[in-house]
Amino acid sequence: MRIKIRPWLVSVLVAGMFILSGCISQQPSASSTPISSASPAAIESTPSPSPQTPTSPSTSQFSGLPQLAGKATVEMLVKGGTVTMEIDGTDAPVTAGNFVDLVKRGVYDGLVFHRVVREPDPFVVQGGDPQGKDSNVPVGQLGTGNFIDPTTKAARYVPLEIKPEGATAPIYSQTFRDAGISASPKLKHTRGAVAMARSQFPDSASAQFYITLADVNFLDGSYAVFGYVTQGMEVVDKIQQGDRIDSMKVTQGIENLKLGK
Repeated sequence: MRIKIRPWLVSVLVAGMFILSGCISQQPSASSTPISSASPAAIESTPSPSPQTPTSPSTSQFSGLPQLAGKATVEMLVKGGTVTMEIDGTDAPVTAGNFVDLVKRGVYDGLVFHRVVREPDPFVVQGGDPQGKDSNVPVGQLGTGNFIDPTTKAARYVPLEIKPEGATAPIYSQTFRDAGISASPKLKHTRGAVAMARSQFPDSASAQFYITLADVNFLDGSYAVFGYVTQGMEVVDKIQQGDRIDSMKVTQGIENLKLGK
């Protein structure tokens, strides 16, 4: 017999997983369990980013980050199957630019999907922890890694970037709730959405991403969607924890990638 759980309770529990399990730790060397799994200790060990609330990606805090001026297409090969994603730099220029830059660098090639949630209902598949290239790191310890910029030797973080429906620009560094915004986001968590995982700090996303297995609109306004799967959701539906990304490449729109200065 299947136990019925109130929808609002499921939403609260899952949202809690994203924060307490992390959705990315700010400790590159820390280890814990996913979804993007930073343990509370790992979260507390790093101070919160400066409480700025910029409304433009040109703000000096983010001007050095890659940006995508338009759209791009990314193809991900998993277990011999191809997943095609349209990456939206029009509505999420910084988040999309960071992702496309990491794809171009080959960061995702060989990385593990360390978190797959299908019960009690389809939720997400999540991967992109750079620690996953080390086969000695158990899958259960993935979920806290970040992209380390080879130039600065420091972790690269991107701001929480969500564009309200009908707005001309995204809101940065705040959830809609914290910003007092009642509108829906332009890019919603419908089935096949591609979004960035983060810890409890809004500006803590780095490399880890997730793909939604169903409509999970209770995440809208709290996490940054930056694209959608346009082909290959049947491949995504078959991904299991521990499966690796064979390769990921930009097939269209690389000319729209603008590197930070």
